[in-house]
Amino acid sequence: MKFPQKHSLQQIATIIDTEFVGNPDFPVYGMNEIHVVTPGDIVFVDHPKYYDKALNSAATVVLINKEVDCPEGKALLISDDPFRDFNKLTRYFQPFEKSEKNIANSAEIGAGSVIQPNCFIGNNVKIGENCLIHSNVSIYDNCVIGDNVTIHSGTVLGGDAFYYKNRTEGFDKLISGGRVVIENNVDIGSNCSIDRGVSGDTTIKEGAKLDNLIQVGHDTVIGKKCLIASQVGIAGAVIIEDEVTVWGQVGFRSGIVVKKGGVMMGQAGITKSTKENTVYSGNPAMESRAKLKELALLRQLPKFLDKLKE
Repeated sequence: MKFPQKHSLQQIATIIDTEFVGNPDFPVYGMNEIHVVTPGDIVFVDHPKYYDKALNSAATVVLINKEVDCPEGKALLISDDPFRDFNKLTRYFQPFEKSEKNIANSAEIGAGSVIQPNCFIGNNVKIGENCLIHSNVSIYDNCVIGDNVTIHSGTVLGGDAFYYKNRTEGFDKLISGGRVVIENNVDIGSNCSIDRGVSGDTTIKEGAKLDNLIQVGHDTVIGKKCLIASQVGIAGAVIIEDEVTVWGQVGFRSGIVVKKGGVMMGQAGITKSTKENTVYSGNPAMESRAKLKELALLRQLPKFLDKLKE
């Protein structure tokens, strides 16, 4: 998430009432999760396991719960609860806006686009030209949709990320302030759920085609000309590169990369990053030829046992 204008380190510290290490005028341009940070961003870290990763990331401001040496060219915000204060910043820069109408006054809809009855189009949504949004579609605030996009009934774009911190008193939600971005010539089937990024974008790139009943988690990127069949579940922060084919009921673990041209066979469980132009099957998934050989050997096991008994 980029801020509307540059802020100083001191201004950010004042918003969340924290101490800071660095020049009070150190520039801050936005905030993001660690896998998508760029220079000028704030990243938060609240566990020693990830201190080094955060301090050495592209982020130039680290919101941290321990006083540590500040890397050169960076600044620190010292907080007793970085998770809480990251949420404070999201609320400050991306406050909830109530919508008074089914189609918000601030929404922009391009020429030739058709919005069918009972749709909800939220604040600051941008829809390109010649799109068809079928009935009962909900498009939450700040989503961006390109040209020639079709979205079928019951689909929701921009729901919150499924991201919680386990505290003694219960689960504490990390507030979502990101967007969903749908590029040109994308088709999305009915009853799909595409969550927005926590602070960045969930993106479906040009020419991708999604069937019905598909879940896309926060900050996931689906590449160009991907074909995804029904009942697929994609966790957060997954990168699916271009021209990947995914058949029904495949599940993807968070944070992995699915390389270009791959084929995921039905009901595969993709638990780690894949190779380019490779077919996968099984759960946990493995290269399909190897999986078929394994299954063939398993079928021979009763015969081997009978021989041993003899």
